[in-house]
Amino acid sequence: MTVNILRPRVGLLSTARSKNLYKVVHKSYPASEPHHESVLLKESLEMLGLKPGMTVVDCTLGLGGHSAEILKAIGPKGHLYAFEKDARNLKVAKERLGKIAKNFTIFHDSFSSLTDRLRREGASLFDAILFDLGLSSPHVDDAARGFSFSKEGPLDMRFDPRQKKTAADVLNSYTESDLADVFYKYGEERQSRKLARAVVDDRRKGPFVSTQQFLSFLDRVLGRAKSGKNRAPQIFQALRMEVNEELLALELGLNQAIELLAPHGRVVVLSYHSLEDRFVKQLFKQLATDLRDPNDIFGRRVLRSKSLSLLTKKPIKPSAEEVSRNPRARSAVLRAVEKLPT
Repeated sequence: MTVNILRPRVGLLSTARSKNLYKVVHKSYPASEPHHESVLLKESLEMLGLKPGMTVVDCTLGLGGHSAEILKAIGPKGHLYAFEKDARNLKVAKERLGKIAKNFTIFHDSFSSLTDRLRREGASLFDAILFDLGLSSPHVDDAARGFSFSKEGPLDMRFDPRQKKTAADVLNSYTESDLADVFYKYGEERQSRKLARAVVDDRRKGPFVSTQQFLSFLDRVLGRAKSGKNRAPQIFQALRMEVNEELLALELGLNQAIELLAPHGRVVVLSYHSLEDRFVKQLFKQLATDLRDPNDIFGRRVLRSKSLSLLTKKPIKPSAEEVSRNPRARSAVLRAVEKLPT
């Protein structure tokens, strides 16, 4: 499935320069103790269809909540491969999983490199693959990461601090046109052009360096929506998705995952906003339907047979009890498919 993904090519402020600008006027913030409650844990495990001896991939390891239960389900004869971009999350998860079993391999990498990294390990077919997209709680809770608009921190937003581009780089270097595209495409902001023009005008007085500085700017330029809803979450989401190229990674990773599935293998995806879920839904639907020749008036000629079976014709959502216990689960949507034998 072809998706038009934004990839503006522009110059960037250096990461070091962005950090130095922030330090001039702001103190540093200590990292909080990592904690994360896995969303739709029971439902995810059920839809993965786990059995002893299976080979499984967790594309979004996080702090290892899902992976810990996967290891218990597949037992010592199975094997778990996991991907994580955040070094801090990876360290916590590795220690957690090491207390349960030893039959796992972790990659400090994006799941967009799925096929390459797995095949280097001599693994080619998998029984179950999980994607738990979006942020983990430590990203939001740690002000120094710059993901939260409710906490003062640098405009960073990188999942992997090894990469160069930050949210400050996007705001301070992108052209007005590219900024408008980012705000509209990833934040679904109707006044994207107005906002982009204001960013370019404002940065002439001085660069954007902190979350609260940018939040004050948004309140001044956009104000509240007619419903009274704060518009900052969508704009911060747009910046985060651009910085980490999240939709591009999802496009690459999910297509690779489907190719890597063994017959009757399953892919489960948890998404947290409409852009991700829309892509997942469309791709699953496309591959779960025969592609018929439009020139065949009888509609009998199949150009490509369906390769997937939908396990969730309607998405699974968290129960009221789970949302009450963990408010960050409220927007979660789970979809699952099974690979058809050829």
